[in-house]
Amino acid sequence: MTPTPPDDSRGSIAAACADEPIAVPGAIQPHGALLAVTEPALAVVIASANAAEVLGDDARELAALLDPDDLDRLRAGLAGDLAELNPLRVSVGGRDLDLVVSRADGLLLTEWEPVAGAEQAGAAWHRRLPAVLQRLSATTSLDELTAVLARDVRELTGFDRVMVYRFDAEWNGEVIAEDRRADLEPFLGLRYPASDIPAQARALYATNWLRLIPDATYRAVPLQPATHPATGRPLDLSGAVLRSVSPVHLEYLAAMGVVSSMSVSLIDGGRLWGLIACHHTSGPRRPSYADRVAAEFLGRTASLLLHTTVETAERGDVVGVAQRQAALVAALGRSPRRPAAALTEGPVTLLDLLPAGGAAVRLDGRLHLLGSTPPAERVLELVPALLATGQPATDALGRVVLSAADVADTASGLLAVEVGGAPGDFLAWFRPETLRQVTWGGNPHEPKLVEGASGPRLSPRRSFAAWVETVRGTAQPWRDHEVAAASALAAHLTESALHRAREDDRLAAVLQRTLLLEELPPVPGVALAARYRPSAADVVGGDWYDLVPLPSGRISIVLGDVAGHGLAAASITAQLRHALRAHLLRDRGPAAALGSLGELIAALLPGELATAVVAELDPATGEVAVASAGHPPVLLDTADGVRLLRDGRGPALGLQEHAEYAEARVRLTGADRLLFYSDGLVERRDVPLTDRLDALRAAAGSAGAGPDALLDAVLAALDPPDTDDVTLVGLGRT
Repeated sequence: MTPTPPDDSRGSIAAACADEPIAVPGAIQPHGALLAVTEPALAVVIASANAAEVLGDDARELAALLDPDDLDRLRAGLAGDLAELNPLRVSVGGRDLDLVVSRADGLLLTEWEPVAGAEQAGAAWHRRLPAVLQRLSATTSLDELTAVLARDVRELTGFDRVMVYRFDAEWNGEVIAEDRRADLEPFLGLRYPASDIPAQARALYATNWLRLIPDATYRAVPLQPATHPATGRPLDLSGAVLRSVSPVHLEYLAAMGVVSSMSVSLIDGGRLWGLIACHHTSGPRRPSYADRVAAEFLGRTASLLLHTTVETAERGDVVGVAQRQAALVAALGRSPRRPAAALTEGPVTLLDLLPAGGAAVRLDGRLHLLGSTPPAERVLELVPALLATGQPATDALGRVVLSAADVADTASGLLAVEVGGAPGDFLAWFRPETLRQVTWGGNPHEPKLVEGASGPRLSPRRSFAAWVETVRGTAQPWRDHEVAAASALAAHLTESALHRAREDDRLAAVLQRTLLLEELPPVPGVALAARYRPSAADVVGGDWYDLVPLPSGRISIVLGDVAGHGLAAASITAQLRHALRAHLLRDRGPAAALGSLGELIAALLPGELATAVVAELDPATGEVAVASAGHPPVLLDTADGVRLLRDGRGPALGLQEHAEYAEARVRLTGADRLLFYSDGLVERRDVPLTDRLDALRAAAGSAGAGPDALLDAVLAALDPPDTDDVTLVGLGRT
């Protein structure tokens, strides 16, 4: 059962908690007195209403209140670290008091607490403090550390019950250790909702290590005047020992049957980790200042031990994950060009890295699933949805990605990390729903706003009896070292992909250089020119050009472009270049050669696409036969004008298994020229292709004589973008 309050109720509770002035209550607890004084004059500006009762009639004058020796000690201490001064034992009117000082709002806060009436553990316990610290430091697990801590703090302070209370990621608390009077009901294992200790209270716990309420039935003592004369605001008591606490908290203690309480913060790495919570049910209790300092010291010591203790307990799991991570990295090293296979087919797979029900790897746009996972299409939906939230892991995916509720049986928990390389690549692990029962100290969903005489007000739960809730839609939480291992493996894959891409580019560049003639061979009676401009991104494309002398004495001029970039495109380009050469040498004409090349692609390279244009020139007569497979039209520049040869064009290579190609025939005479070019010359996203072709014709028409001048004029006029390779070949007769 999981009843929850209406959303508007939750909002009202949160707003009410946030508005409660717990740092500036305008009052103190009555077991001491407070005087706020100026420095250095020590003139009283604000006093608690009970100051005269606690300190005598001289409470308005610090100089009159303290004897000269105590006053000198106070002034000397104020010049140094106040922590070393506190407490200053003084005598006022024949009564010994502990004086504690702090600073706030430009004033010196002096708090006076009578020594009489405070319970003391005695010198015998304090002599055993080294042994107590030794017991704490000798513990090897969190359970052992917190059990020793609860027992020793209870022995020191004499409270009926001492608990160690740990916060989870959502600030719910759980009692993980307890030492209590035998007749009291056990609280060990009970959980308490985050609303029991609101955010502003947790902020105070993070800065003030200890808070004491000797008698929860006390009547608050107001400060006089109620506001700071200089600021007009209530005095900040967030660092005061005697600060009055929230009335709601006092009601909370009363509902639990607690008369006196004390808490010591547990802080790990600057973050509030938990509390040592002390409860007394048999009456008021006020441990002496020395005993409270000792309890705080134990809390600070335990805080220092928390991280290493938890780390020690997890070390076996951490080492196991690290070993499996090393095995996967080694497998990737053995198969650098087959990373997906290395992660999914070896003796140690991606699924083995972390405790999980299923795993998924998407590399180079291809998804591989291991174990029990949602269907592939849901994986491709859920992983990006989680990554878009900015958090790599969740143990309640249905609360983060609402559409995931129907896959709780396989993916209540999801850990996902991006892999650099192809867009959308990732590694992911899935954990199934783990039904669990949580025992709360009272119904955590009970509304906390009640109607009072003056309207709604905060109120604690009225019952703290064990309340069992069945939690669904959650999985075993991901641990920090698991998230770190996943991120490290993804980083290794990313670096490997980058290294592989750099190596591929280097190999592709070498391969492409073999496909581009260093210089065109001389052909009697023919003028030839070529230009190749690589992309600025230094990504190797699929452009190539060639000149093939034929047995008949004619020559074939080829310009082609394979779809894609990098090593894969360059390797396909090499295959097509050599295959086309073989078909051209059969001397059956350009159309037949392109048809045969298309059949080869369909049979041996399915899925690959390329364009090509072949012109076959008879140097003796100037006769030219041109066939094109999806390539931009050849430009013919003659004395009669410039035109594009649109005849003899057929589909791109790889589109049809048995495509047929026609030939366009022209005769070159005089200064006539042909221009072959790749699409990088004329294609721009922001300009229509027809406009670019018009510009090409205009540039050719104004170019000087000869193929070289034609190529230079065209490149200068069209100024193609550097996002793609640009290849041009010019042909004329001498």
